[in-house]
Amino acid sequence: MITHARFMTWLRIAALVFAATLFAGTAQAGKLRIGHTTWVGYGPLYLARDLGYFKEGGLDVDLRVIEDGSMIMTAVAGGNLDGDASTLDEIMKYRSPETCFKAVLVLDESHGGDGVVTGSKIIALKDLKGQTVAMNEGSTSQFWFSILLTKEGMTPADVKIANMTADDAAAAFIAKRVPAAVTWEPHLSLVKKKKQGKVLVDSASTPGVIVDVVALRCDVIEKHPQDVAALVKGYYRAIAYMKKNQNKAYAIMAKGVGGFLQDPKDFADAAKGVRFFDKPMNIAFLGTPAQPGDAADLIKLGSQVWSQLGKLKMDLDYATLIEPKFASE
Repeated sequence: MITHARFMTWLRIAALVFAATLFAGTAQAGKLRIGHTTWVGYGPLYLARDLGYFKEGGLDVDLRVIEDGSMIMTAVAGGNLDGDASTLDEIMKYRSPETCFKAVLVLDESHGGDGVVTGSKIIALKDLKGQTVAMNEGSTSQFWFSILLTKEGMTPADVKIANMTADDAAAAFIAKRVPAAVTWEPHLSLVKKKKQGKVLVDSASTPGVIVDVVALRCDVIEKHPQDVAALVKGYYRAIAYMKKNQNKAYAIMAKGVGGFLQDPKDFADAAKGVRFFDKPMNIAFLGTPAQPGDAADLIKLGSQVWSQLGKLKMDLDYATLIEPKFASE
């Protein structure tokens, strides 16, 4: 027998499920909800928000820090977020026939902000053969490290991967629990500062490989193109402001991004390891459907790496992942 209490509980659950389903299918005009992890490259989004550039374009941008990339993409797929700020390679794993999203804006590329830390006895990547390397499996760290190994004629099977977050990987290395780790700033600088090891190689050696973008759900792009245009234009204005007022911009962005970057000095140090993309750089990287930019090559590379690691849900190409028209408007 179904009691009144059980019936009411069932009714509440059914109502929540219905509401979530309804919400998931609705893109709200004039507002974009974007999730991201803590990373210096996302600072200009906060700069554009806090300087009122998005508002002037009739757009409210809700930026949400979620440190787990898979949770962000689950929220995007479910409609609880309109998009994600992440690396292009990272979002490739979540694109499927059922979950459609495309990159509309390029934010930055890692240019020394990611790296492999090792002890002094490790001279080259080949010296890591058979050794344990701490990194976040399925993340940009594994993607980038796999590319480094390929360049040396090696494969991921040549090392033993200890799966942990980039923060934990750095901590494990500093504590001498692993001989090497793939991580990012500020951990690279911390390793050098504490003289706990060295940065064997960093992302400055692989330009155009670790690239951050804003990817939005396809229904948002189709139903609210004016909001996407306002997002891109507001971001461009923020980049222009940053070029002329770097110290003020860093202070605003540090406060916005927060976390380990909340001190403007730490933000400035981390910013040395990235290249922020302005309008010309966006246009060049994204290209057009008739003449795709460097994004097409990166997607091809990403498809090769993630396919070998068994991470893709569908075949991907430029048209599947890129919507370039807003970059040049």
